[in-house]
Formats: sequence, C-alpha cells, structure tokens
Amino acid sequence: MGATDVFDPTRDQVRSFFFDTWRKYRAGTPLAGLEAIGLDVILLHPEYHRVLDDPEKTLAQEYFPEDGETNPFLHLSLHLALEEQLSIDQPPGIAGHFATLAARHGERHAALHEALECLAETVWRSQRDRAAPDGAAYLECLARRARG
Repeated sequence: MGATDVFDPTRDQVRSFFFDTWRKYRAGTPLAGLEAIGLDVILLHPEYHRVLDDPEKTLAQEYFPEDGETNPFLHLSLHLALEEQLSIDQPPGIAGHFATLAARHGERHAALHEALECLAETVWRSQRDRAAPDGAAYLECLARRARG
C-alpha cells in the first residue's frame, strides 16, 4: 500500500493485508509492524481461518448483513482499529474505559467485542451524517457499557 492508502485503503487492499498476514504466519515468515497485531486479531477468530485460506474464492466475496452474514474482513478491521486506539489511548480515555469493561467481563475478547459495538456505531453514524466521528459519543458509549 502507498502512503495515502493507509488512511483510505480499498476493500481489496484491506482483504489483501489479512490474506498476506495469514499466509506469512502459515509459512513461518516474519511479520512486520501492523501485521503482528493483525495476526493476533486473526488468531482470536478461528472461524475466519478458512476464509483466509482461500483468497481466490473470498477476495471478491460479498457479505450482506441484512441476511445475517458477518463480513469477516470488516470484523477483523474493526478489531485492528480498536487495538490501535487502545495502544495509543486515542481518543484519550479509551484505554481506561476499556480496562473497566474488560474487568467487568473478566476476559479481554468479550470486552473487545462489546467495545467494537461502540466503534461500529460511531463509524456508521459518521458515514450516515457525513461528519467526522464523534469521539465524545464513542467514549460515552464505552463508559455506559463499562458501567454495565
């Protein structure tokens, strides 16, 4: 990916990132940078390994949430975005809200999935309203969920 693609990758570039990361892992090839985080996310989701094993079949696969289909690439991408946010505490305060949420759940993966609901809602609202993501609303969603 080029420098500008990092901020606005195409669907195929996002999918290729996960395919390449999985292929490298399976081949025992060293991972670089974001690939290491990507692999951690992939390993949390064994239900997506068969999708990643067959890039020729799944690169162009369409997913229809209205039919109950989960888009594995969107799910993995949201995980990746959340992990990056947590690593730099951006928006400020997210790491603290997440720590409380994880303590409430007693395990990290369930807390990640709950936090992903807030992230997905924030992204959806931003796209719907054609506006920048509302960081304050995102943090409030996390705080509400952390309180239970």
